[in-house]
Amino acid sequence: MERLQKIISRAGLASRREAERWILEGRVSVNGTVISKLGSQADPAKDSIKVDGKRIKPTAAPLYFAFHKPPGVITTLNDPQRRPDLTQFIEKLGRKQRVFPVGRLDYNSTGLLLLTNDGELTGRLTHPRFGVKKVYRVKLSACPTAEELALLRKGIRLEDGVTASARARVLEKLKKNAWVEIEIHEGRKREIRRIFETLGYFVEKLIRVRVGPIFLGFLRPGEIRPLSQLEIKALKGAVGLLSHNPSPLTAHVRRQG
Repeated sequence: MERLQKIISRAGLASRREAERWILEGRVSVNGTVISKLGSQADPAKDSIKVDGKRIKPTAAPLYFAFHKPPGVITTLNDPQRRPDLTQFIEKLGRKQRVFPVGRLDYNSTGLLLLTNDGELTGRLTHPRFGVKKVYRVKLSACPTAEELALLRKGIRLEDGVTASARARVLEKLKKNAWVEIEIHEGRKREIRRIFETLGYFVEKLIRVRVGPIFLGFLRPGEIRPLSQLEIKALKGAVGLLSHNPSPLTAHVRRQG
């Protein structure tokens, strides 16, 4: 017997968090009975488990992709407001390539988004406990001072609490604007935008360039590429899913895309 959210996640339908939401919404049934309580279990070998009336298929082969999310795209596979979502890009992989996003990027943000059907990996990559670092390049309305960037290491007080320590540095100072690189590992909703707004700056552009050991590289907006075996091992090693951490990615792997 296994928890329903784990079964759904392993089948490649959604992350565990998303599966939990489906259960609470009454979209999951076992042997004809709607299940809406978290912690409920089933036997995938014996029970008929359905999501939205469709029986889930056996566990799919693990798939791992890097995607460059363009602006104006919502990070979901089914947006109730009918805004452009990820469906149009994932459909290009073929019907059998059913994957879901690892975490989110804001509607107007761009950059690296991992796609997979590996629910366990997704859960660890998105949980703050594993401290997976994410690196962003941000274009601000003005150049922040060294003192302001130092405040990020201590944490910035937002409406939902003080942020974890973050690292930031100025990449390029322009006439009126500035490009800043920031590294975080929490992943709160709109965290980076709120951090800089609190400091008095407007975020004009936000690009995610790295998630853990995976780099955006030369992927163009809208492009998807499969992760290499070396990248997959590095990603799993970063969240403790391997018995030992693999060697760091080489510069060649970092540049590919």
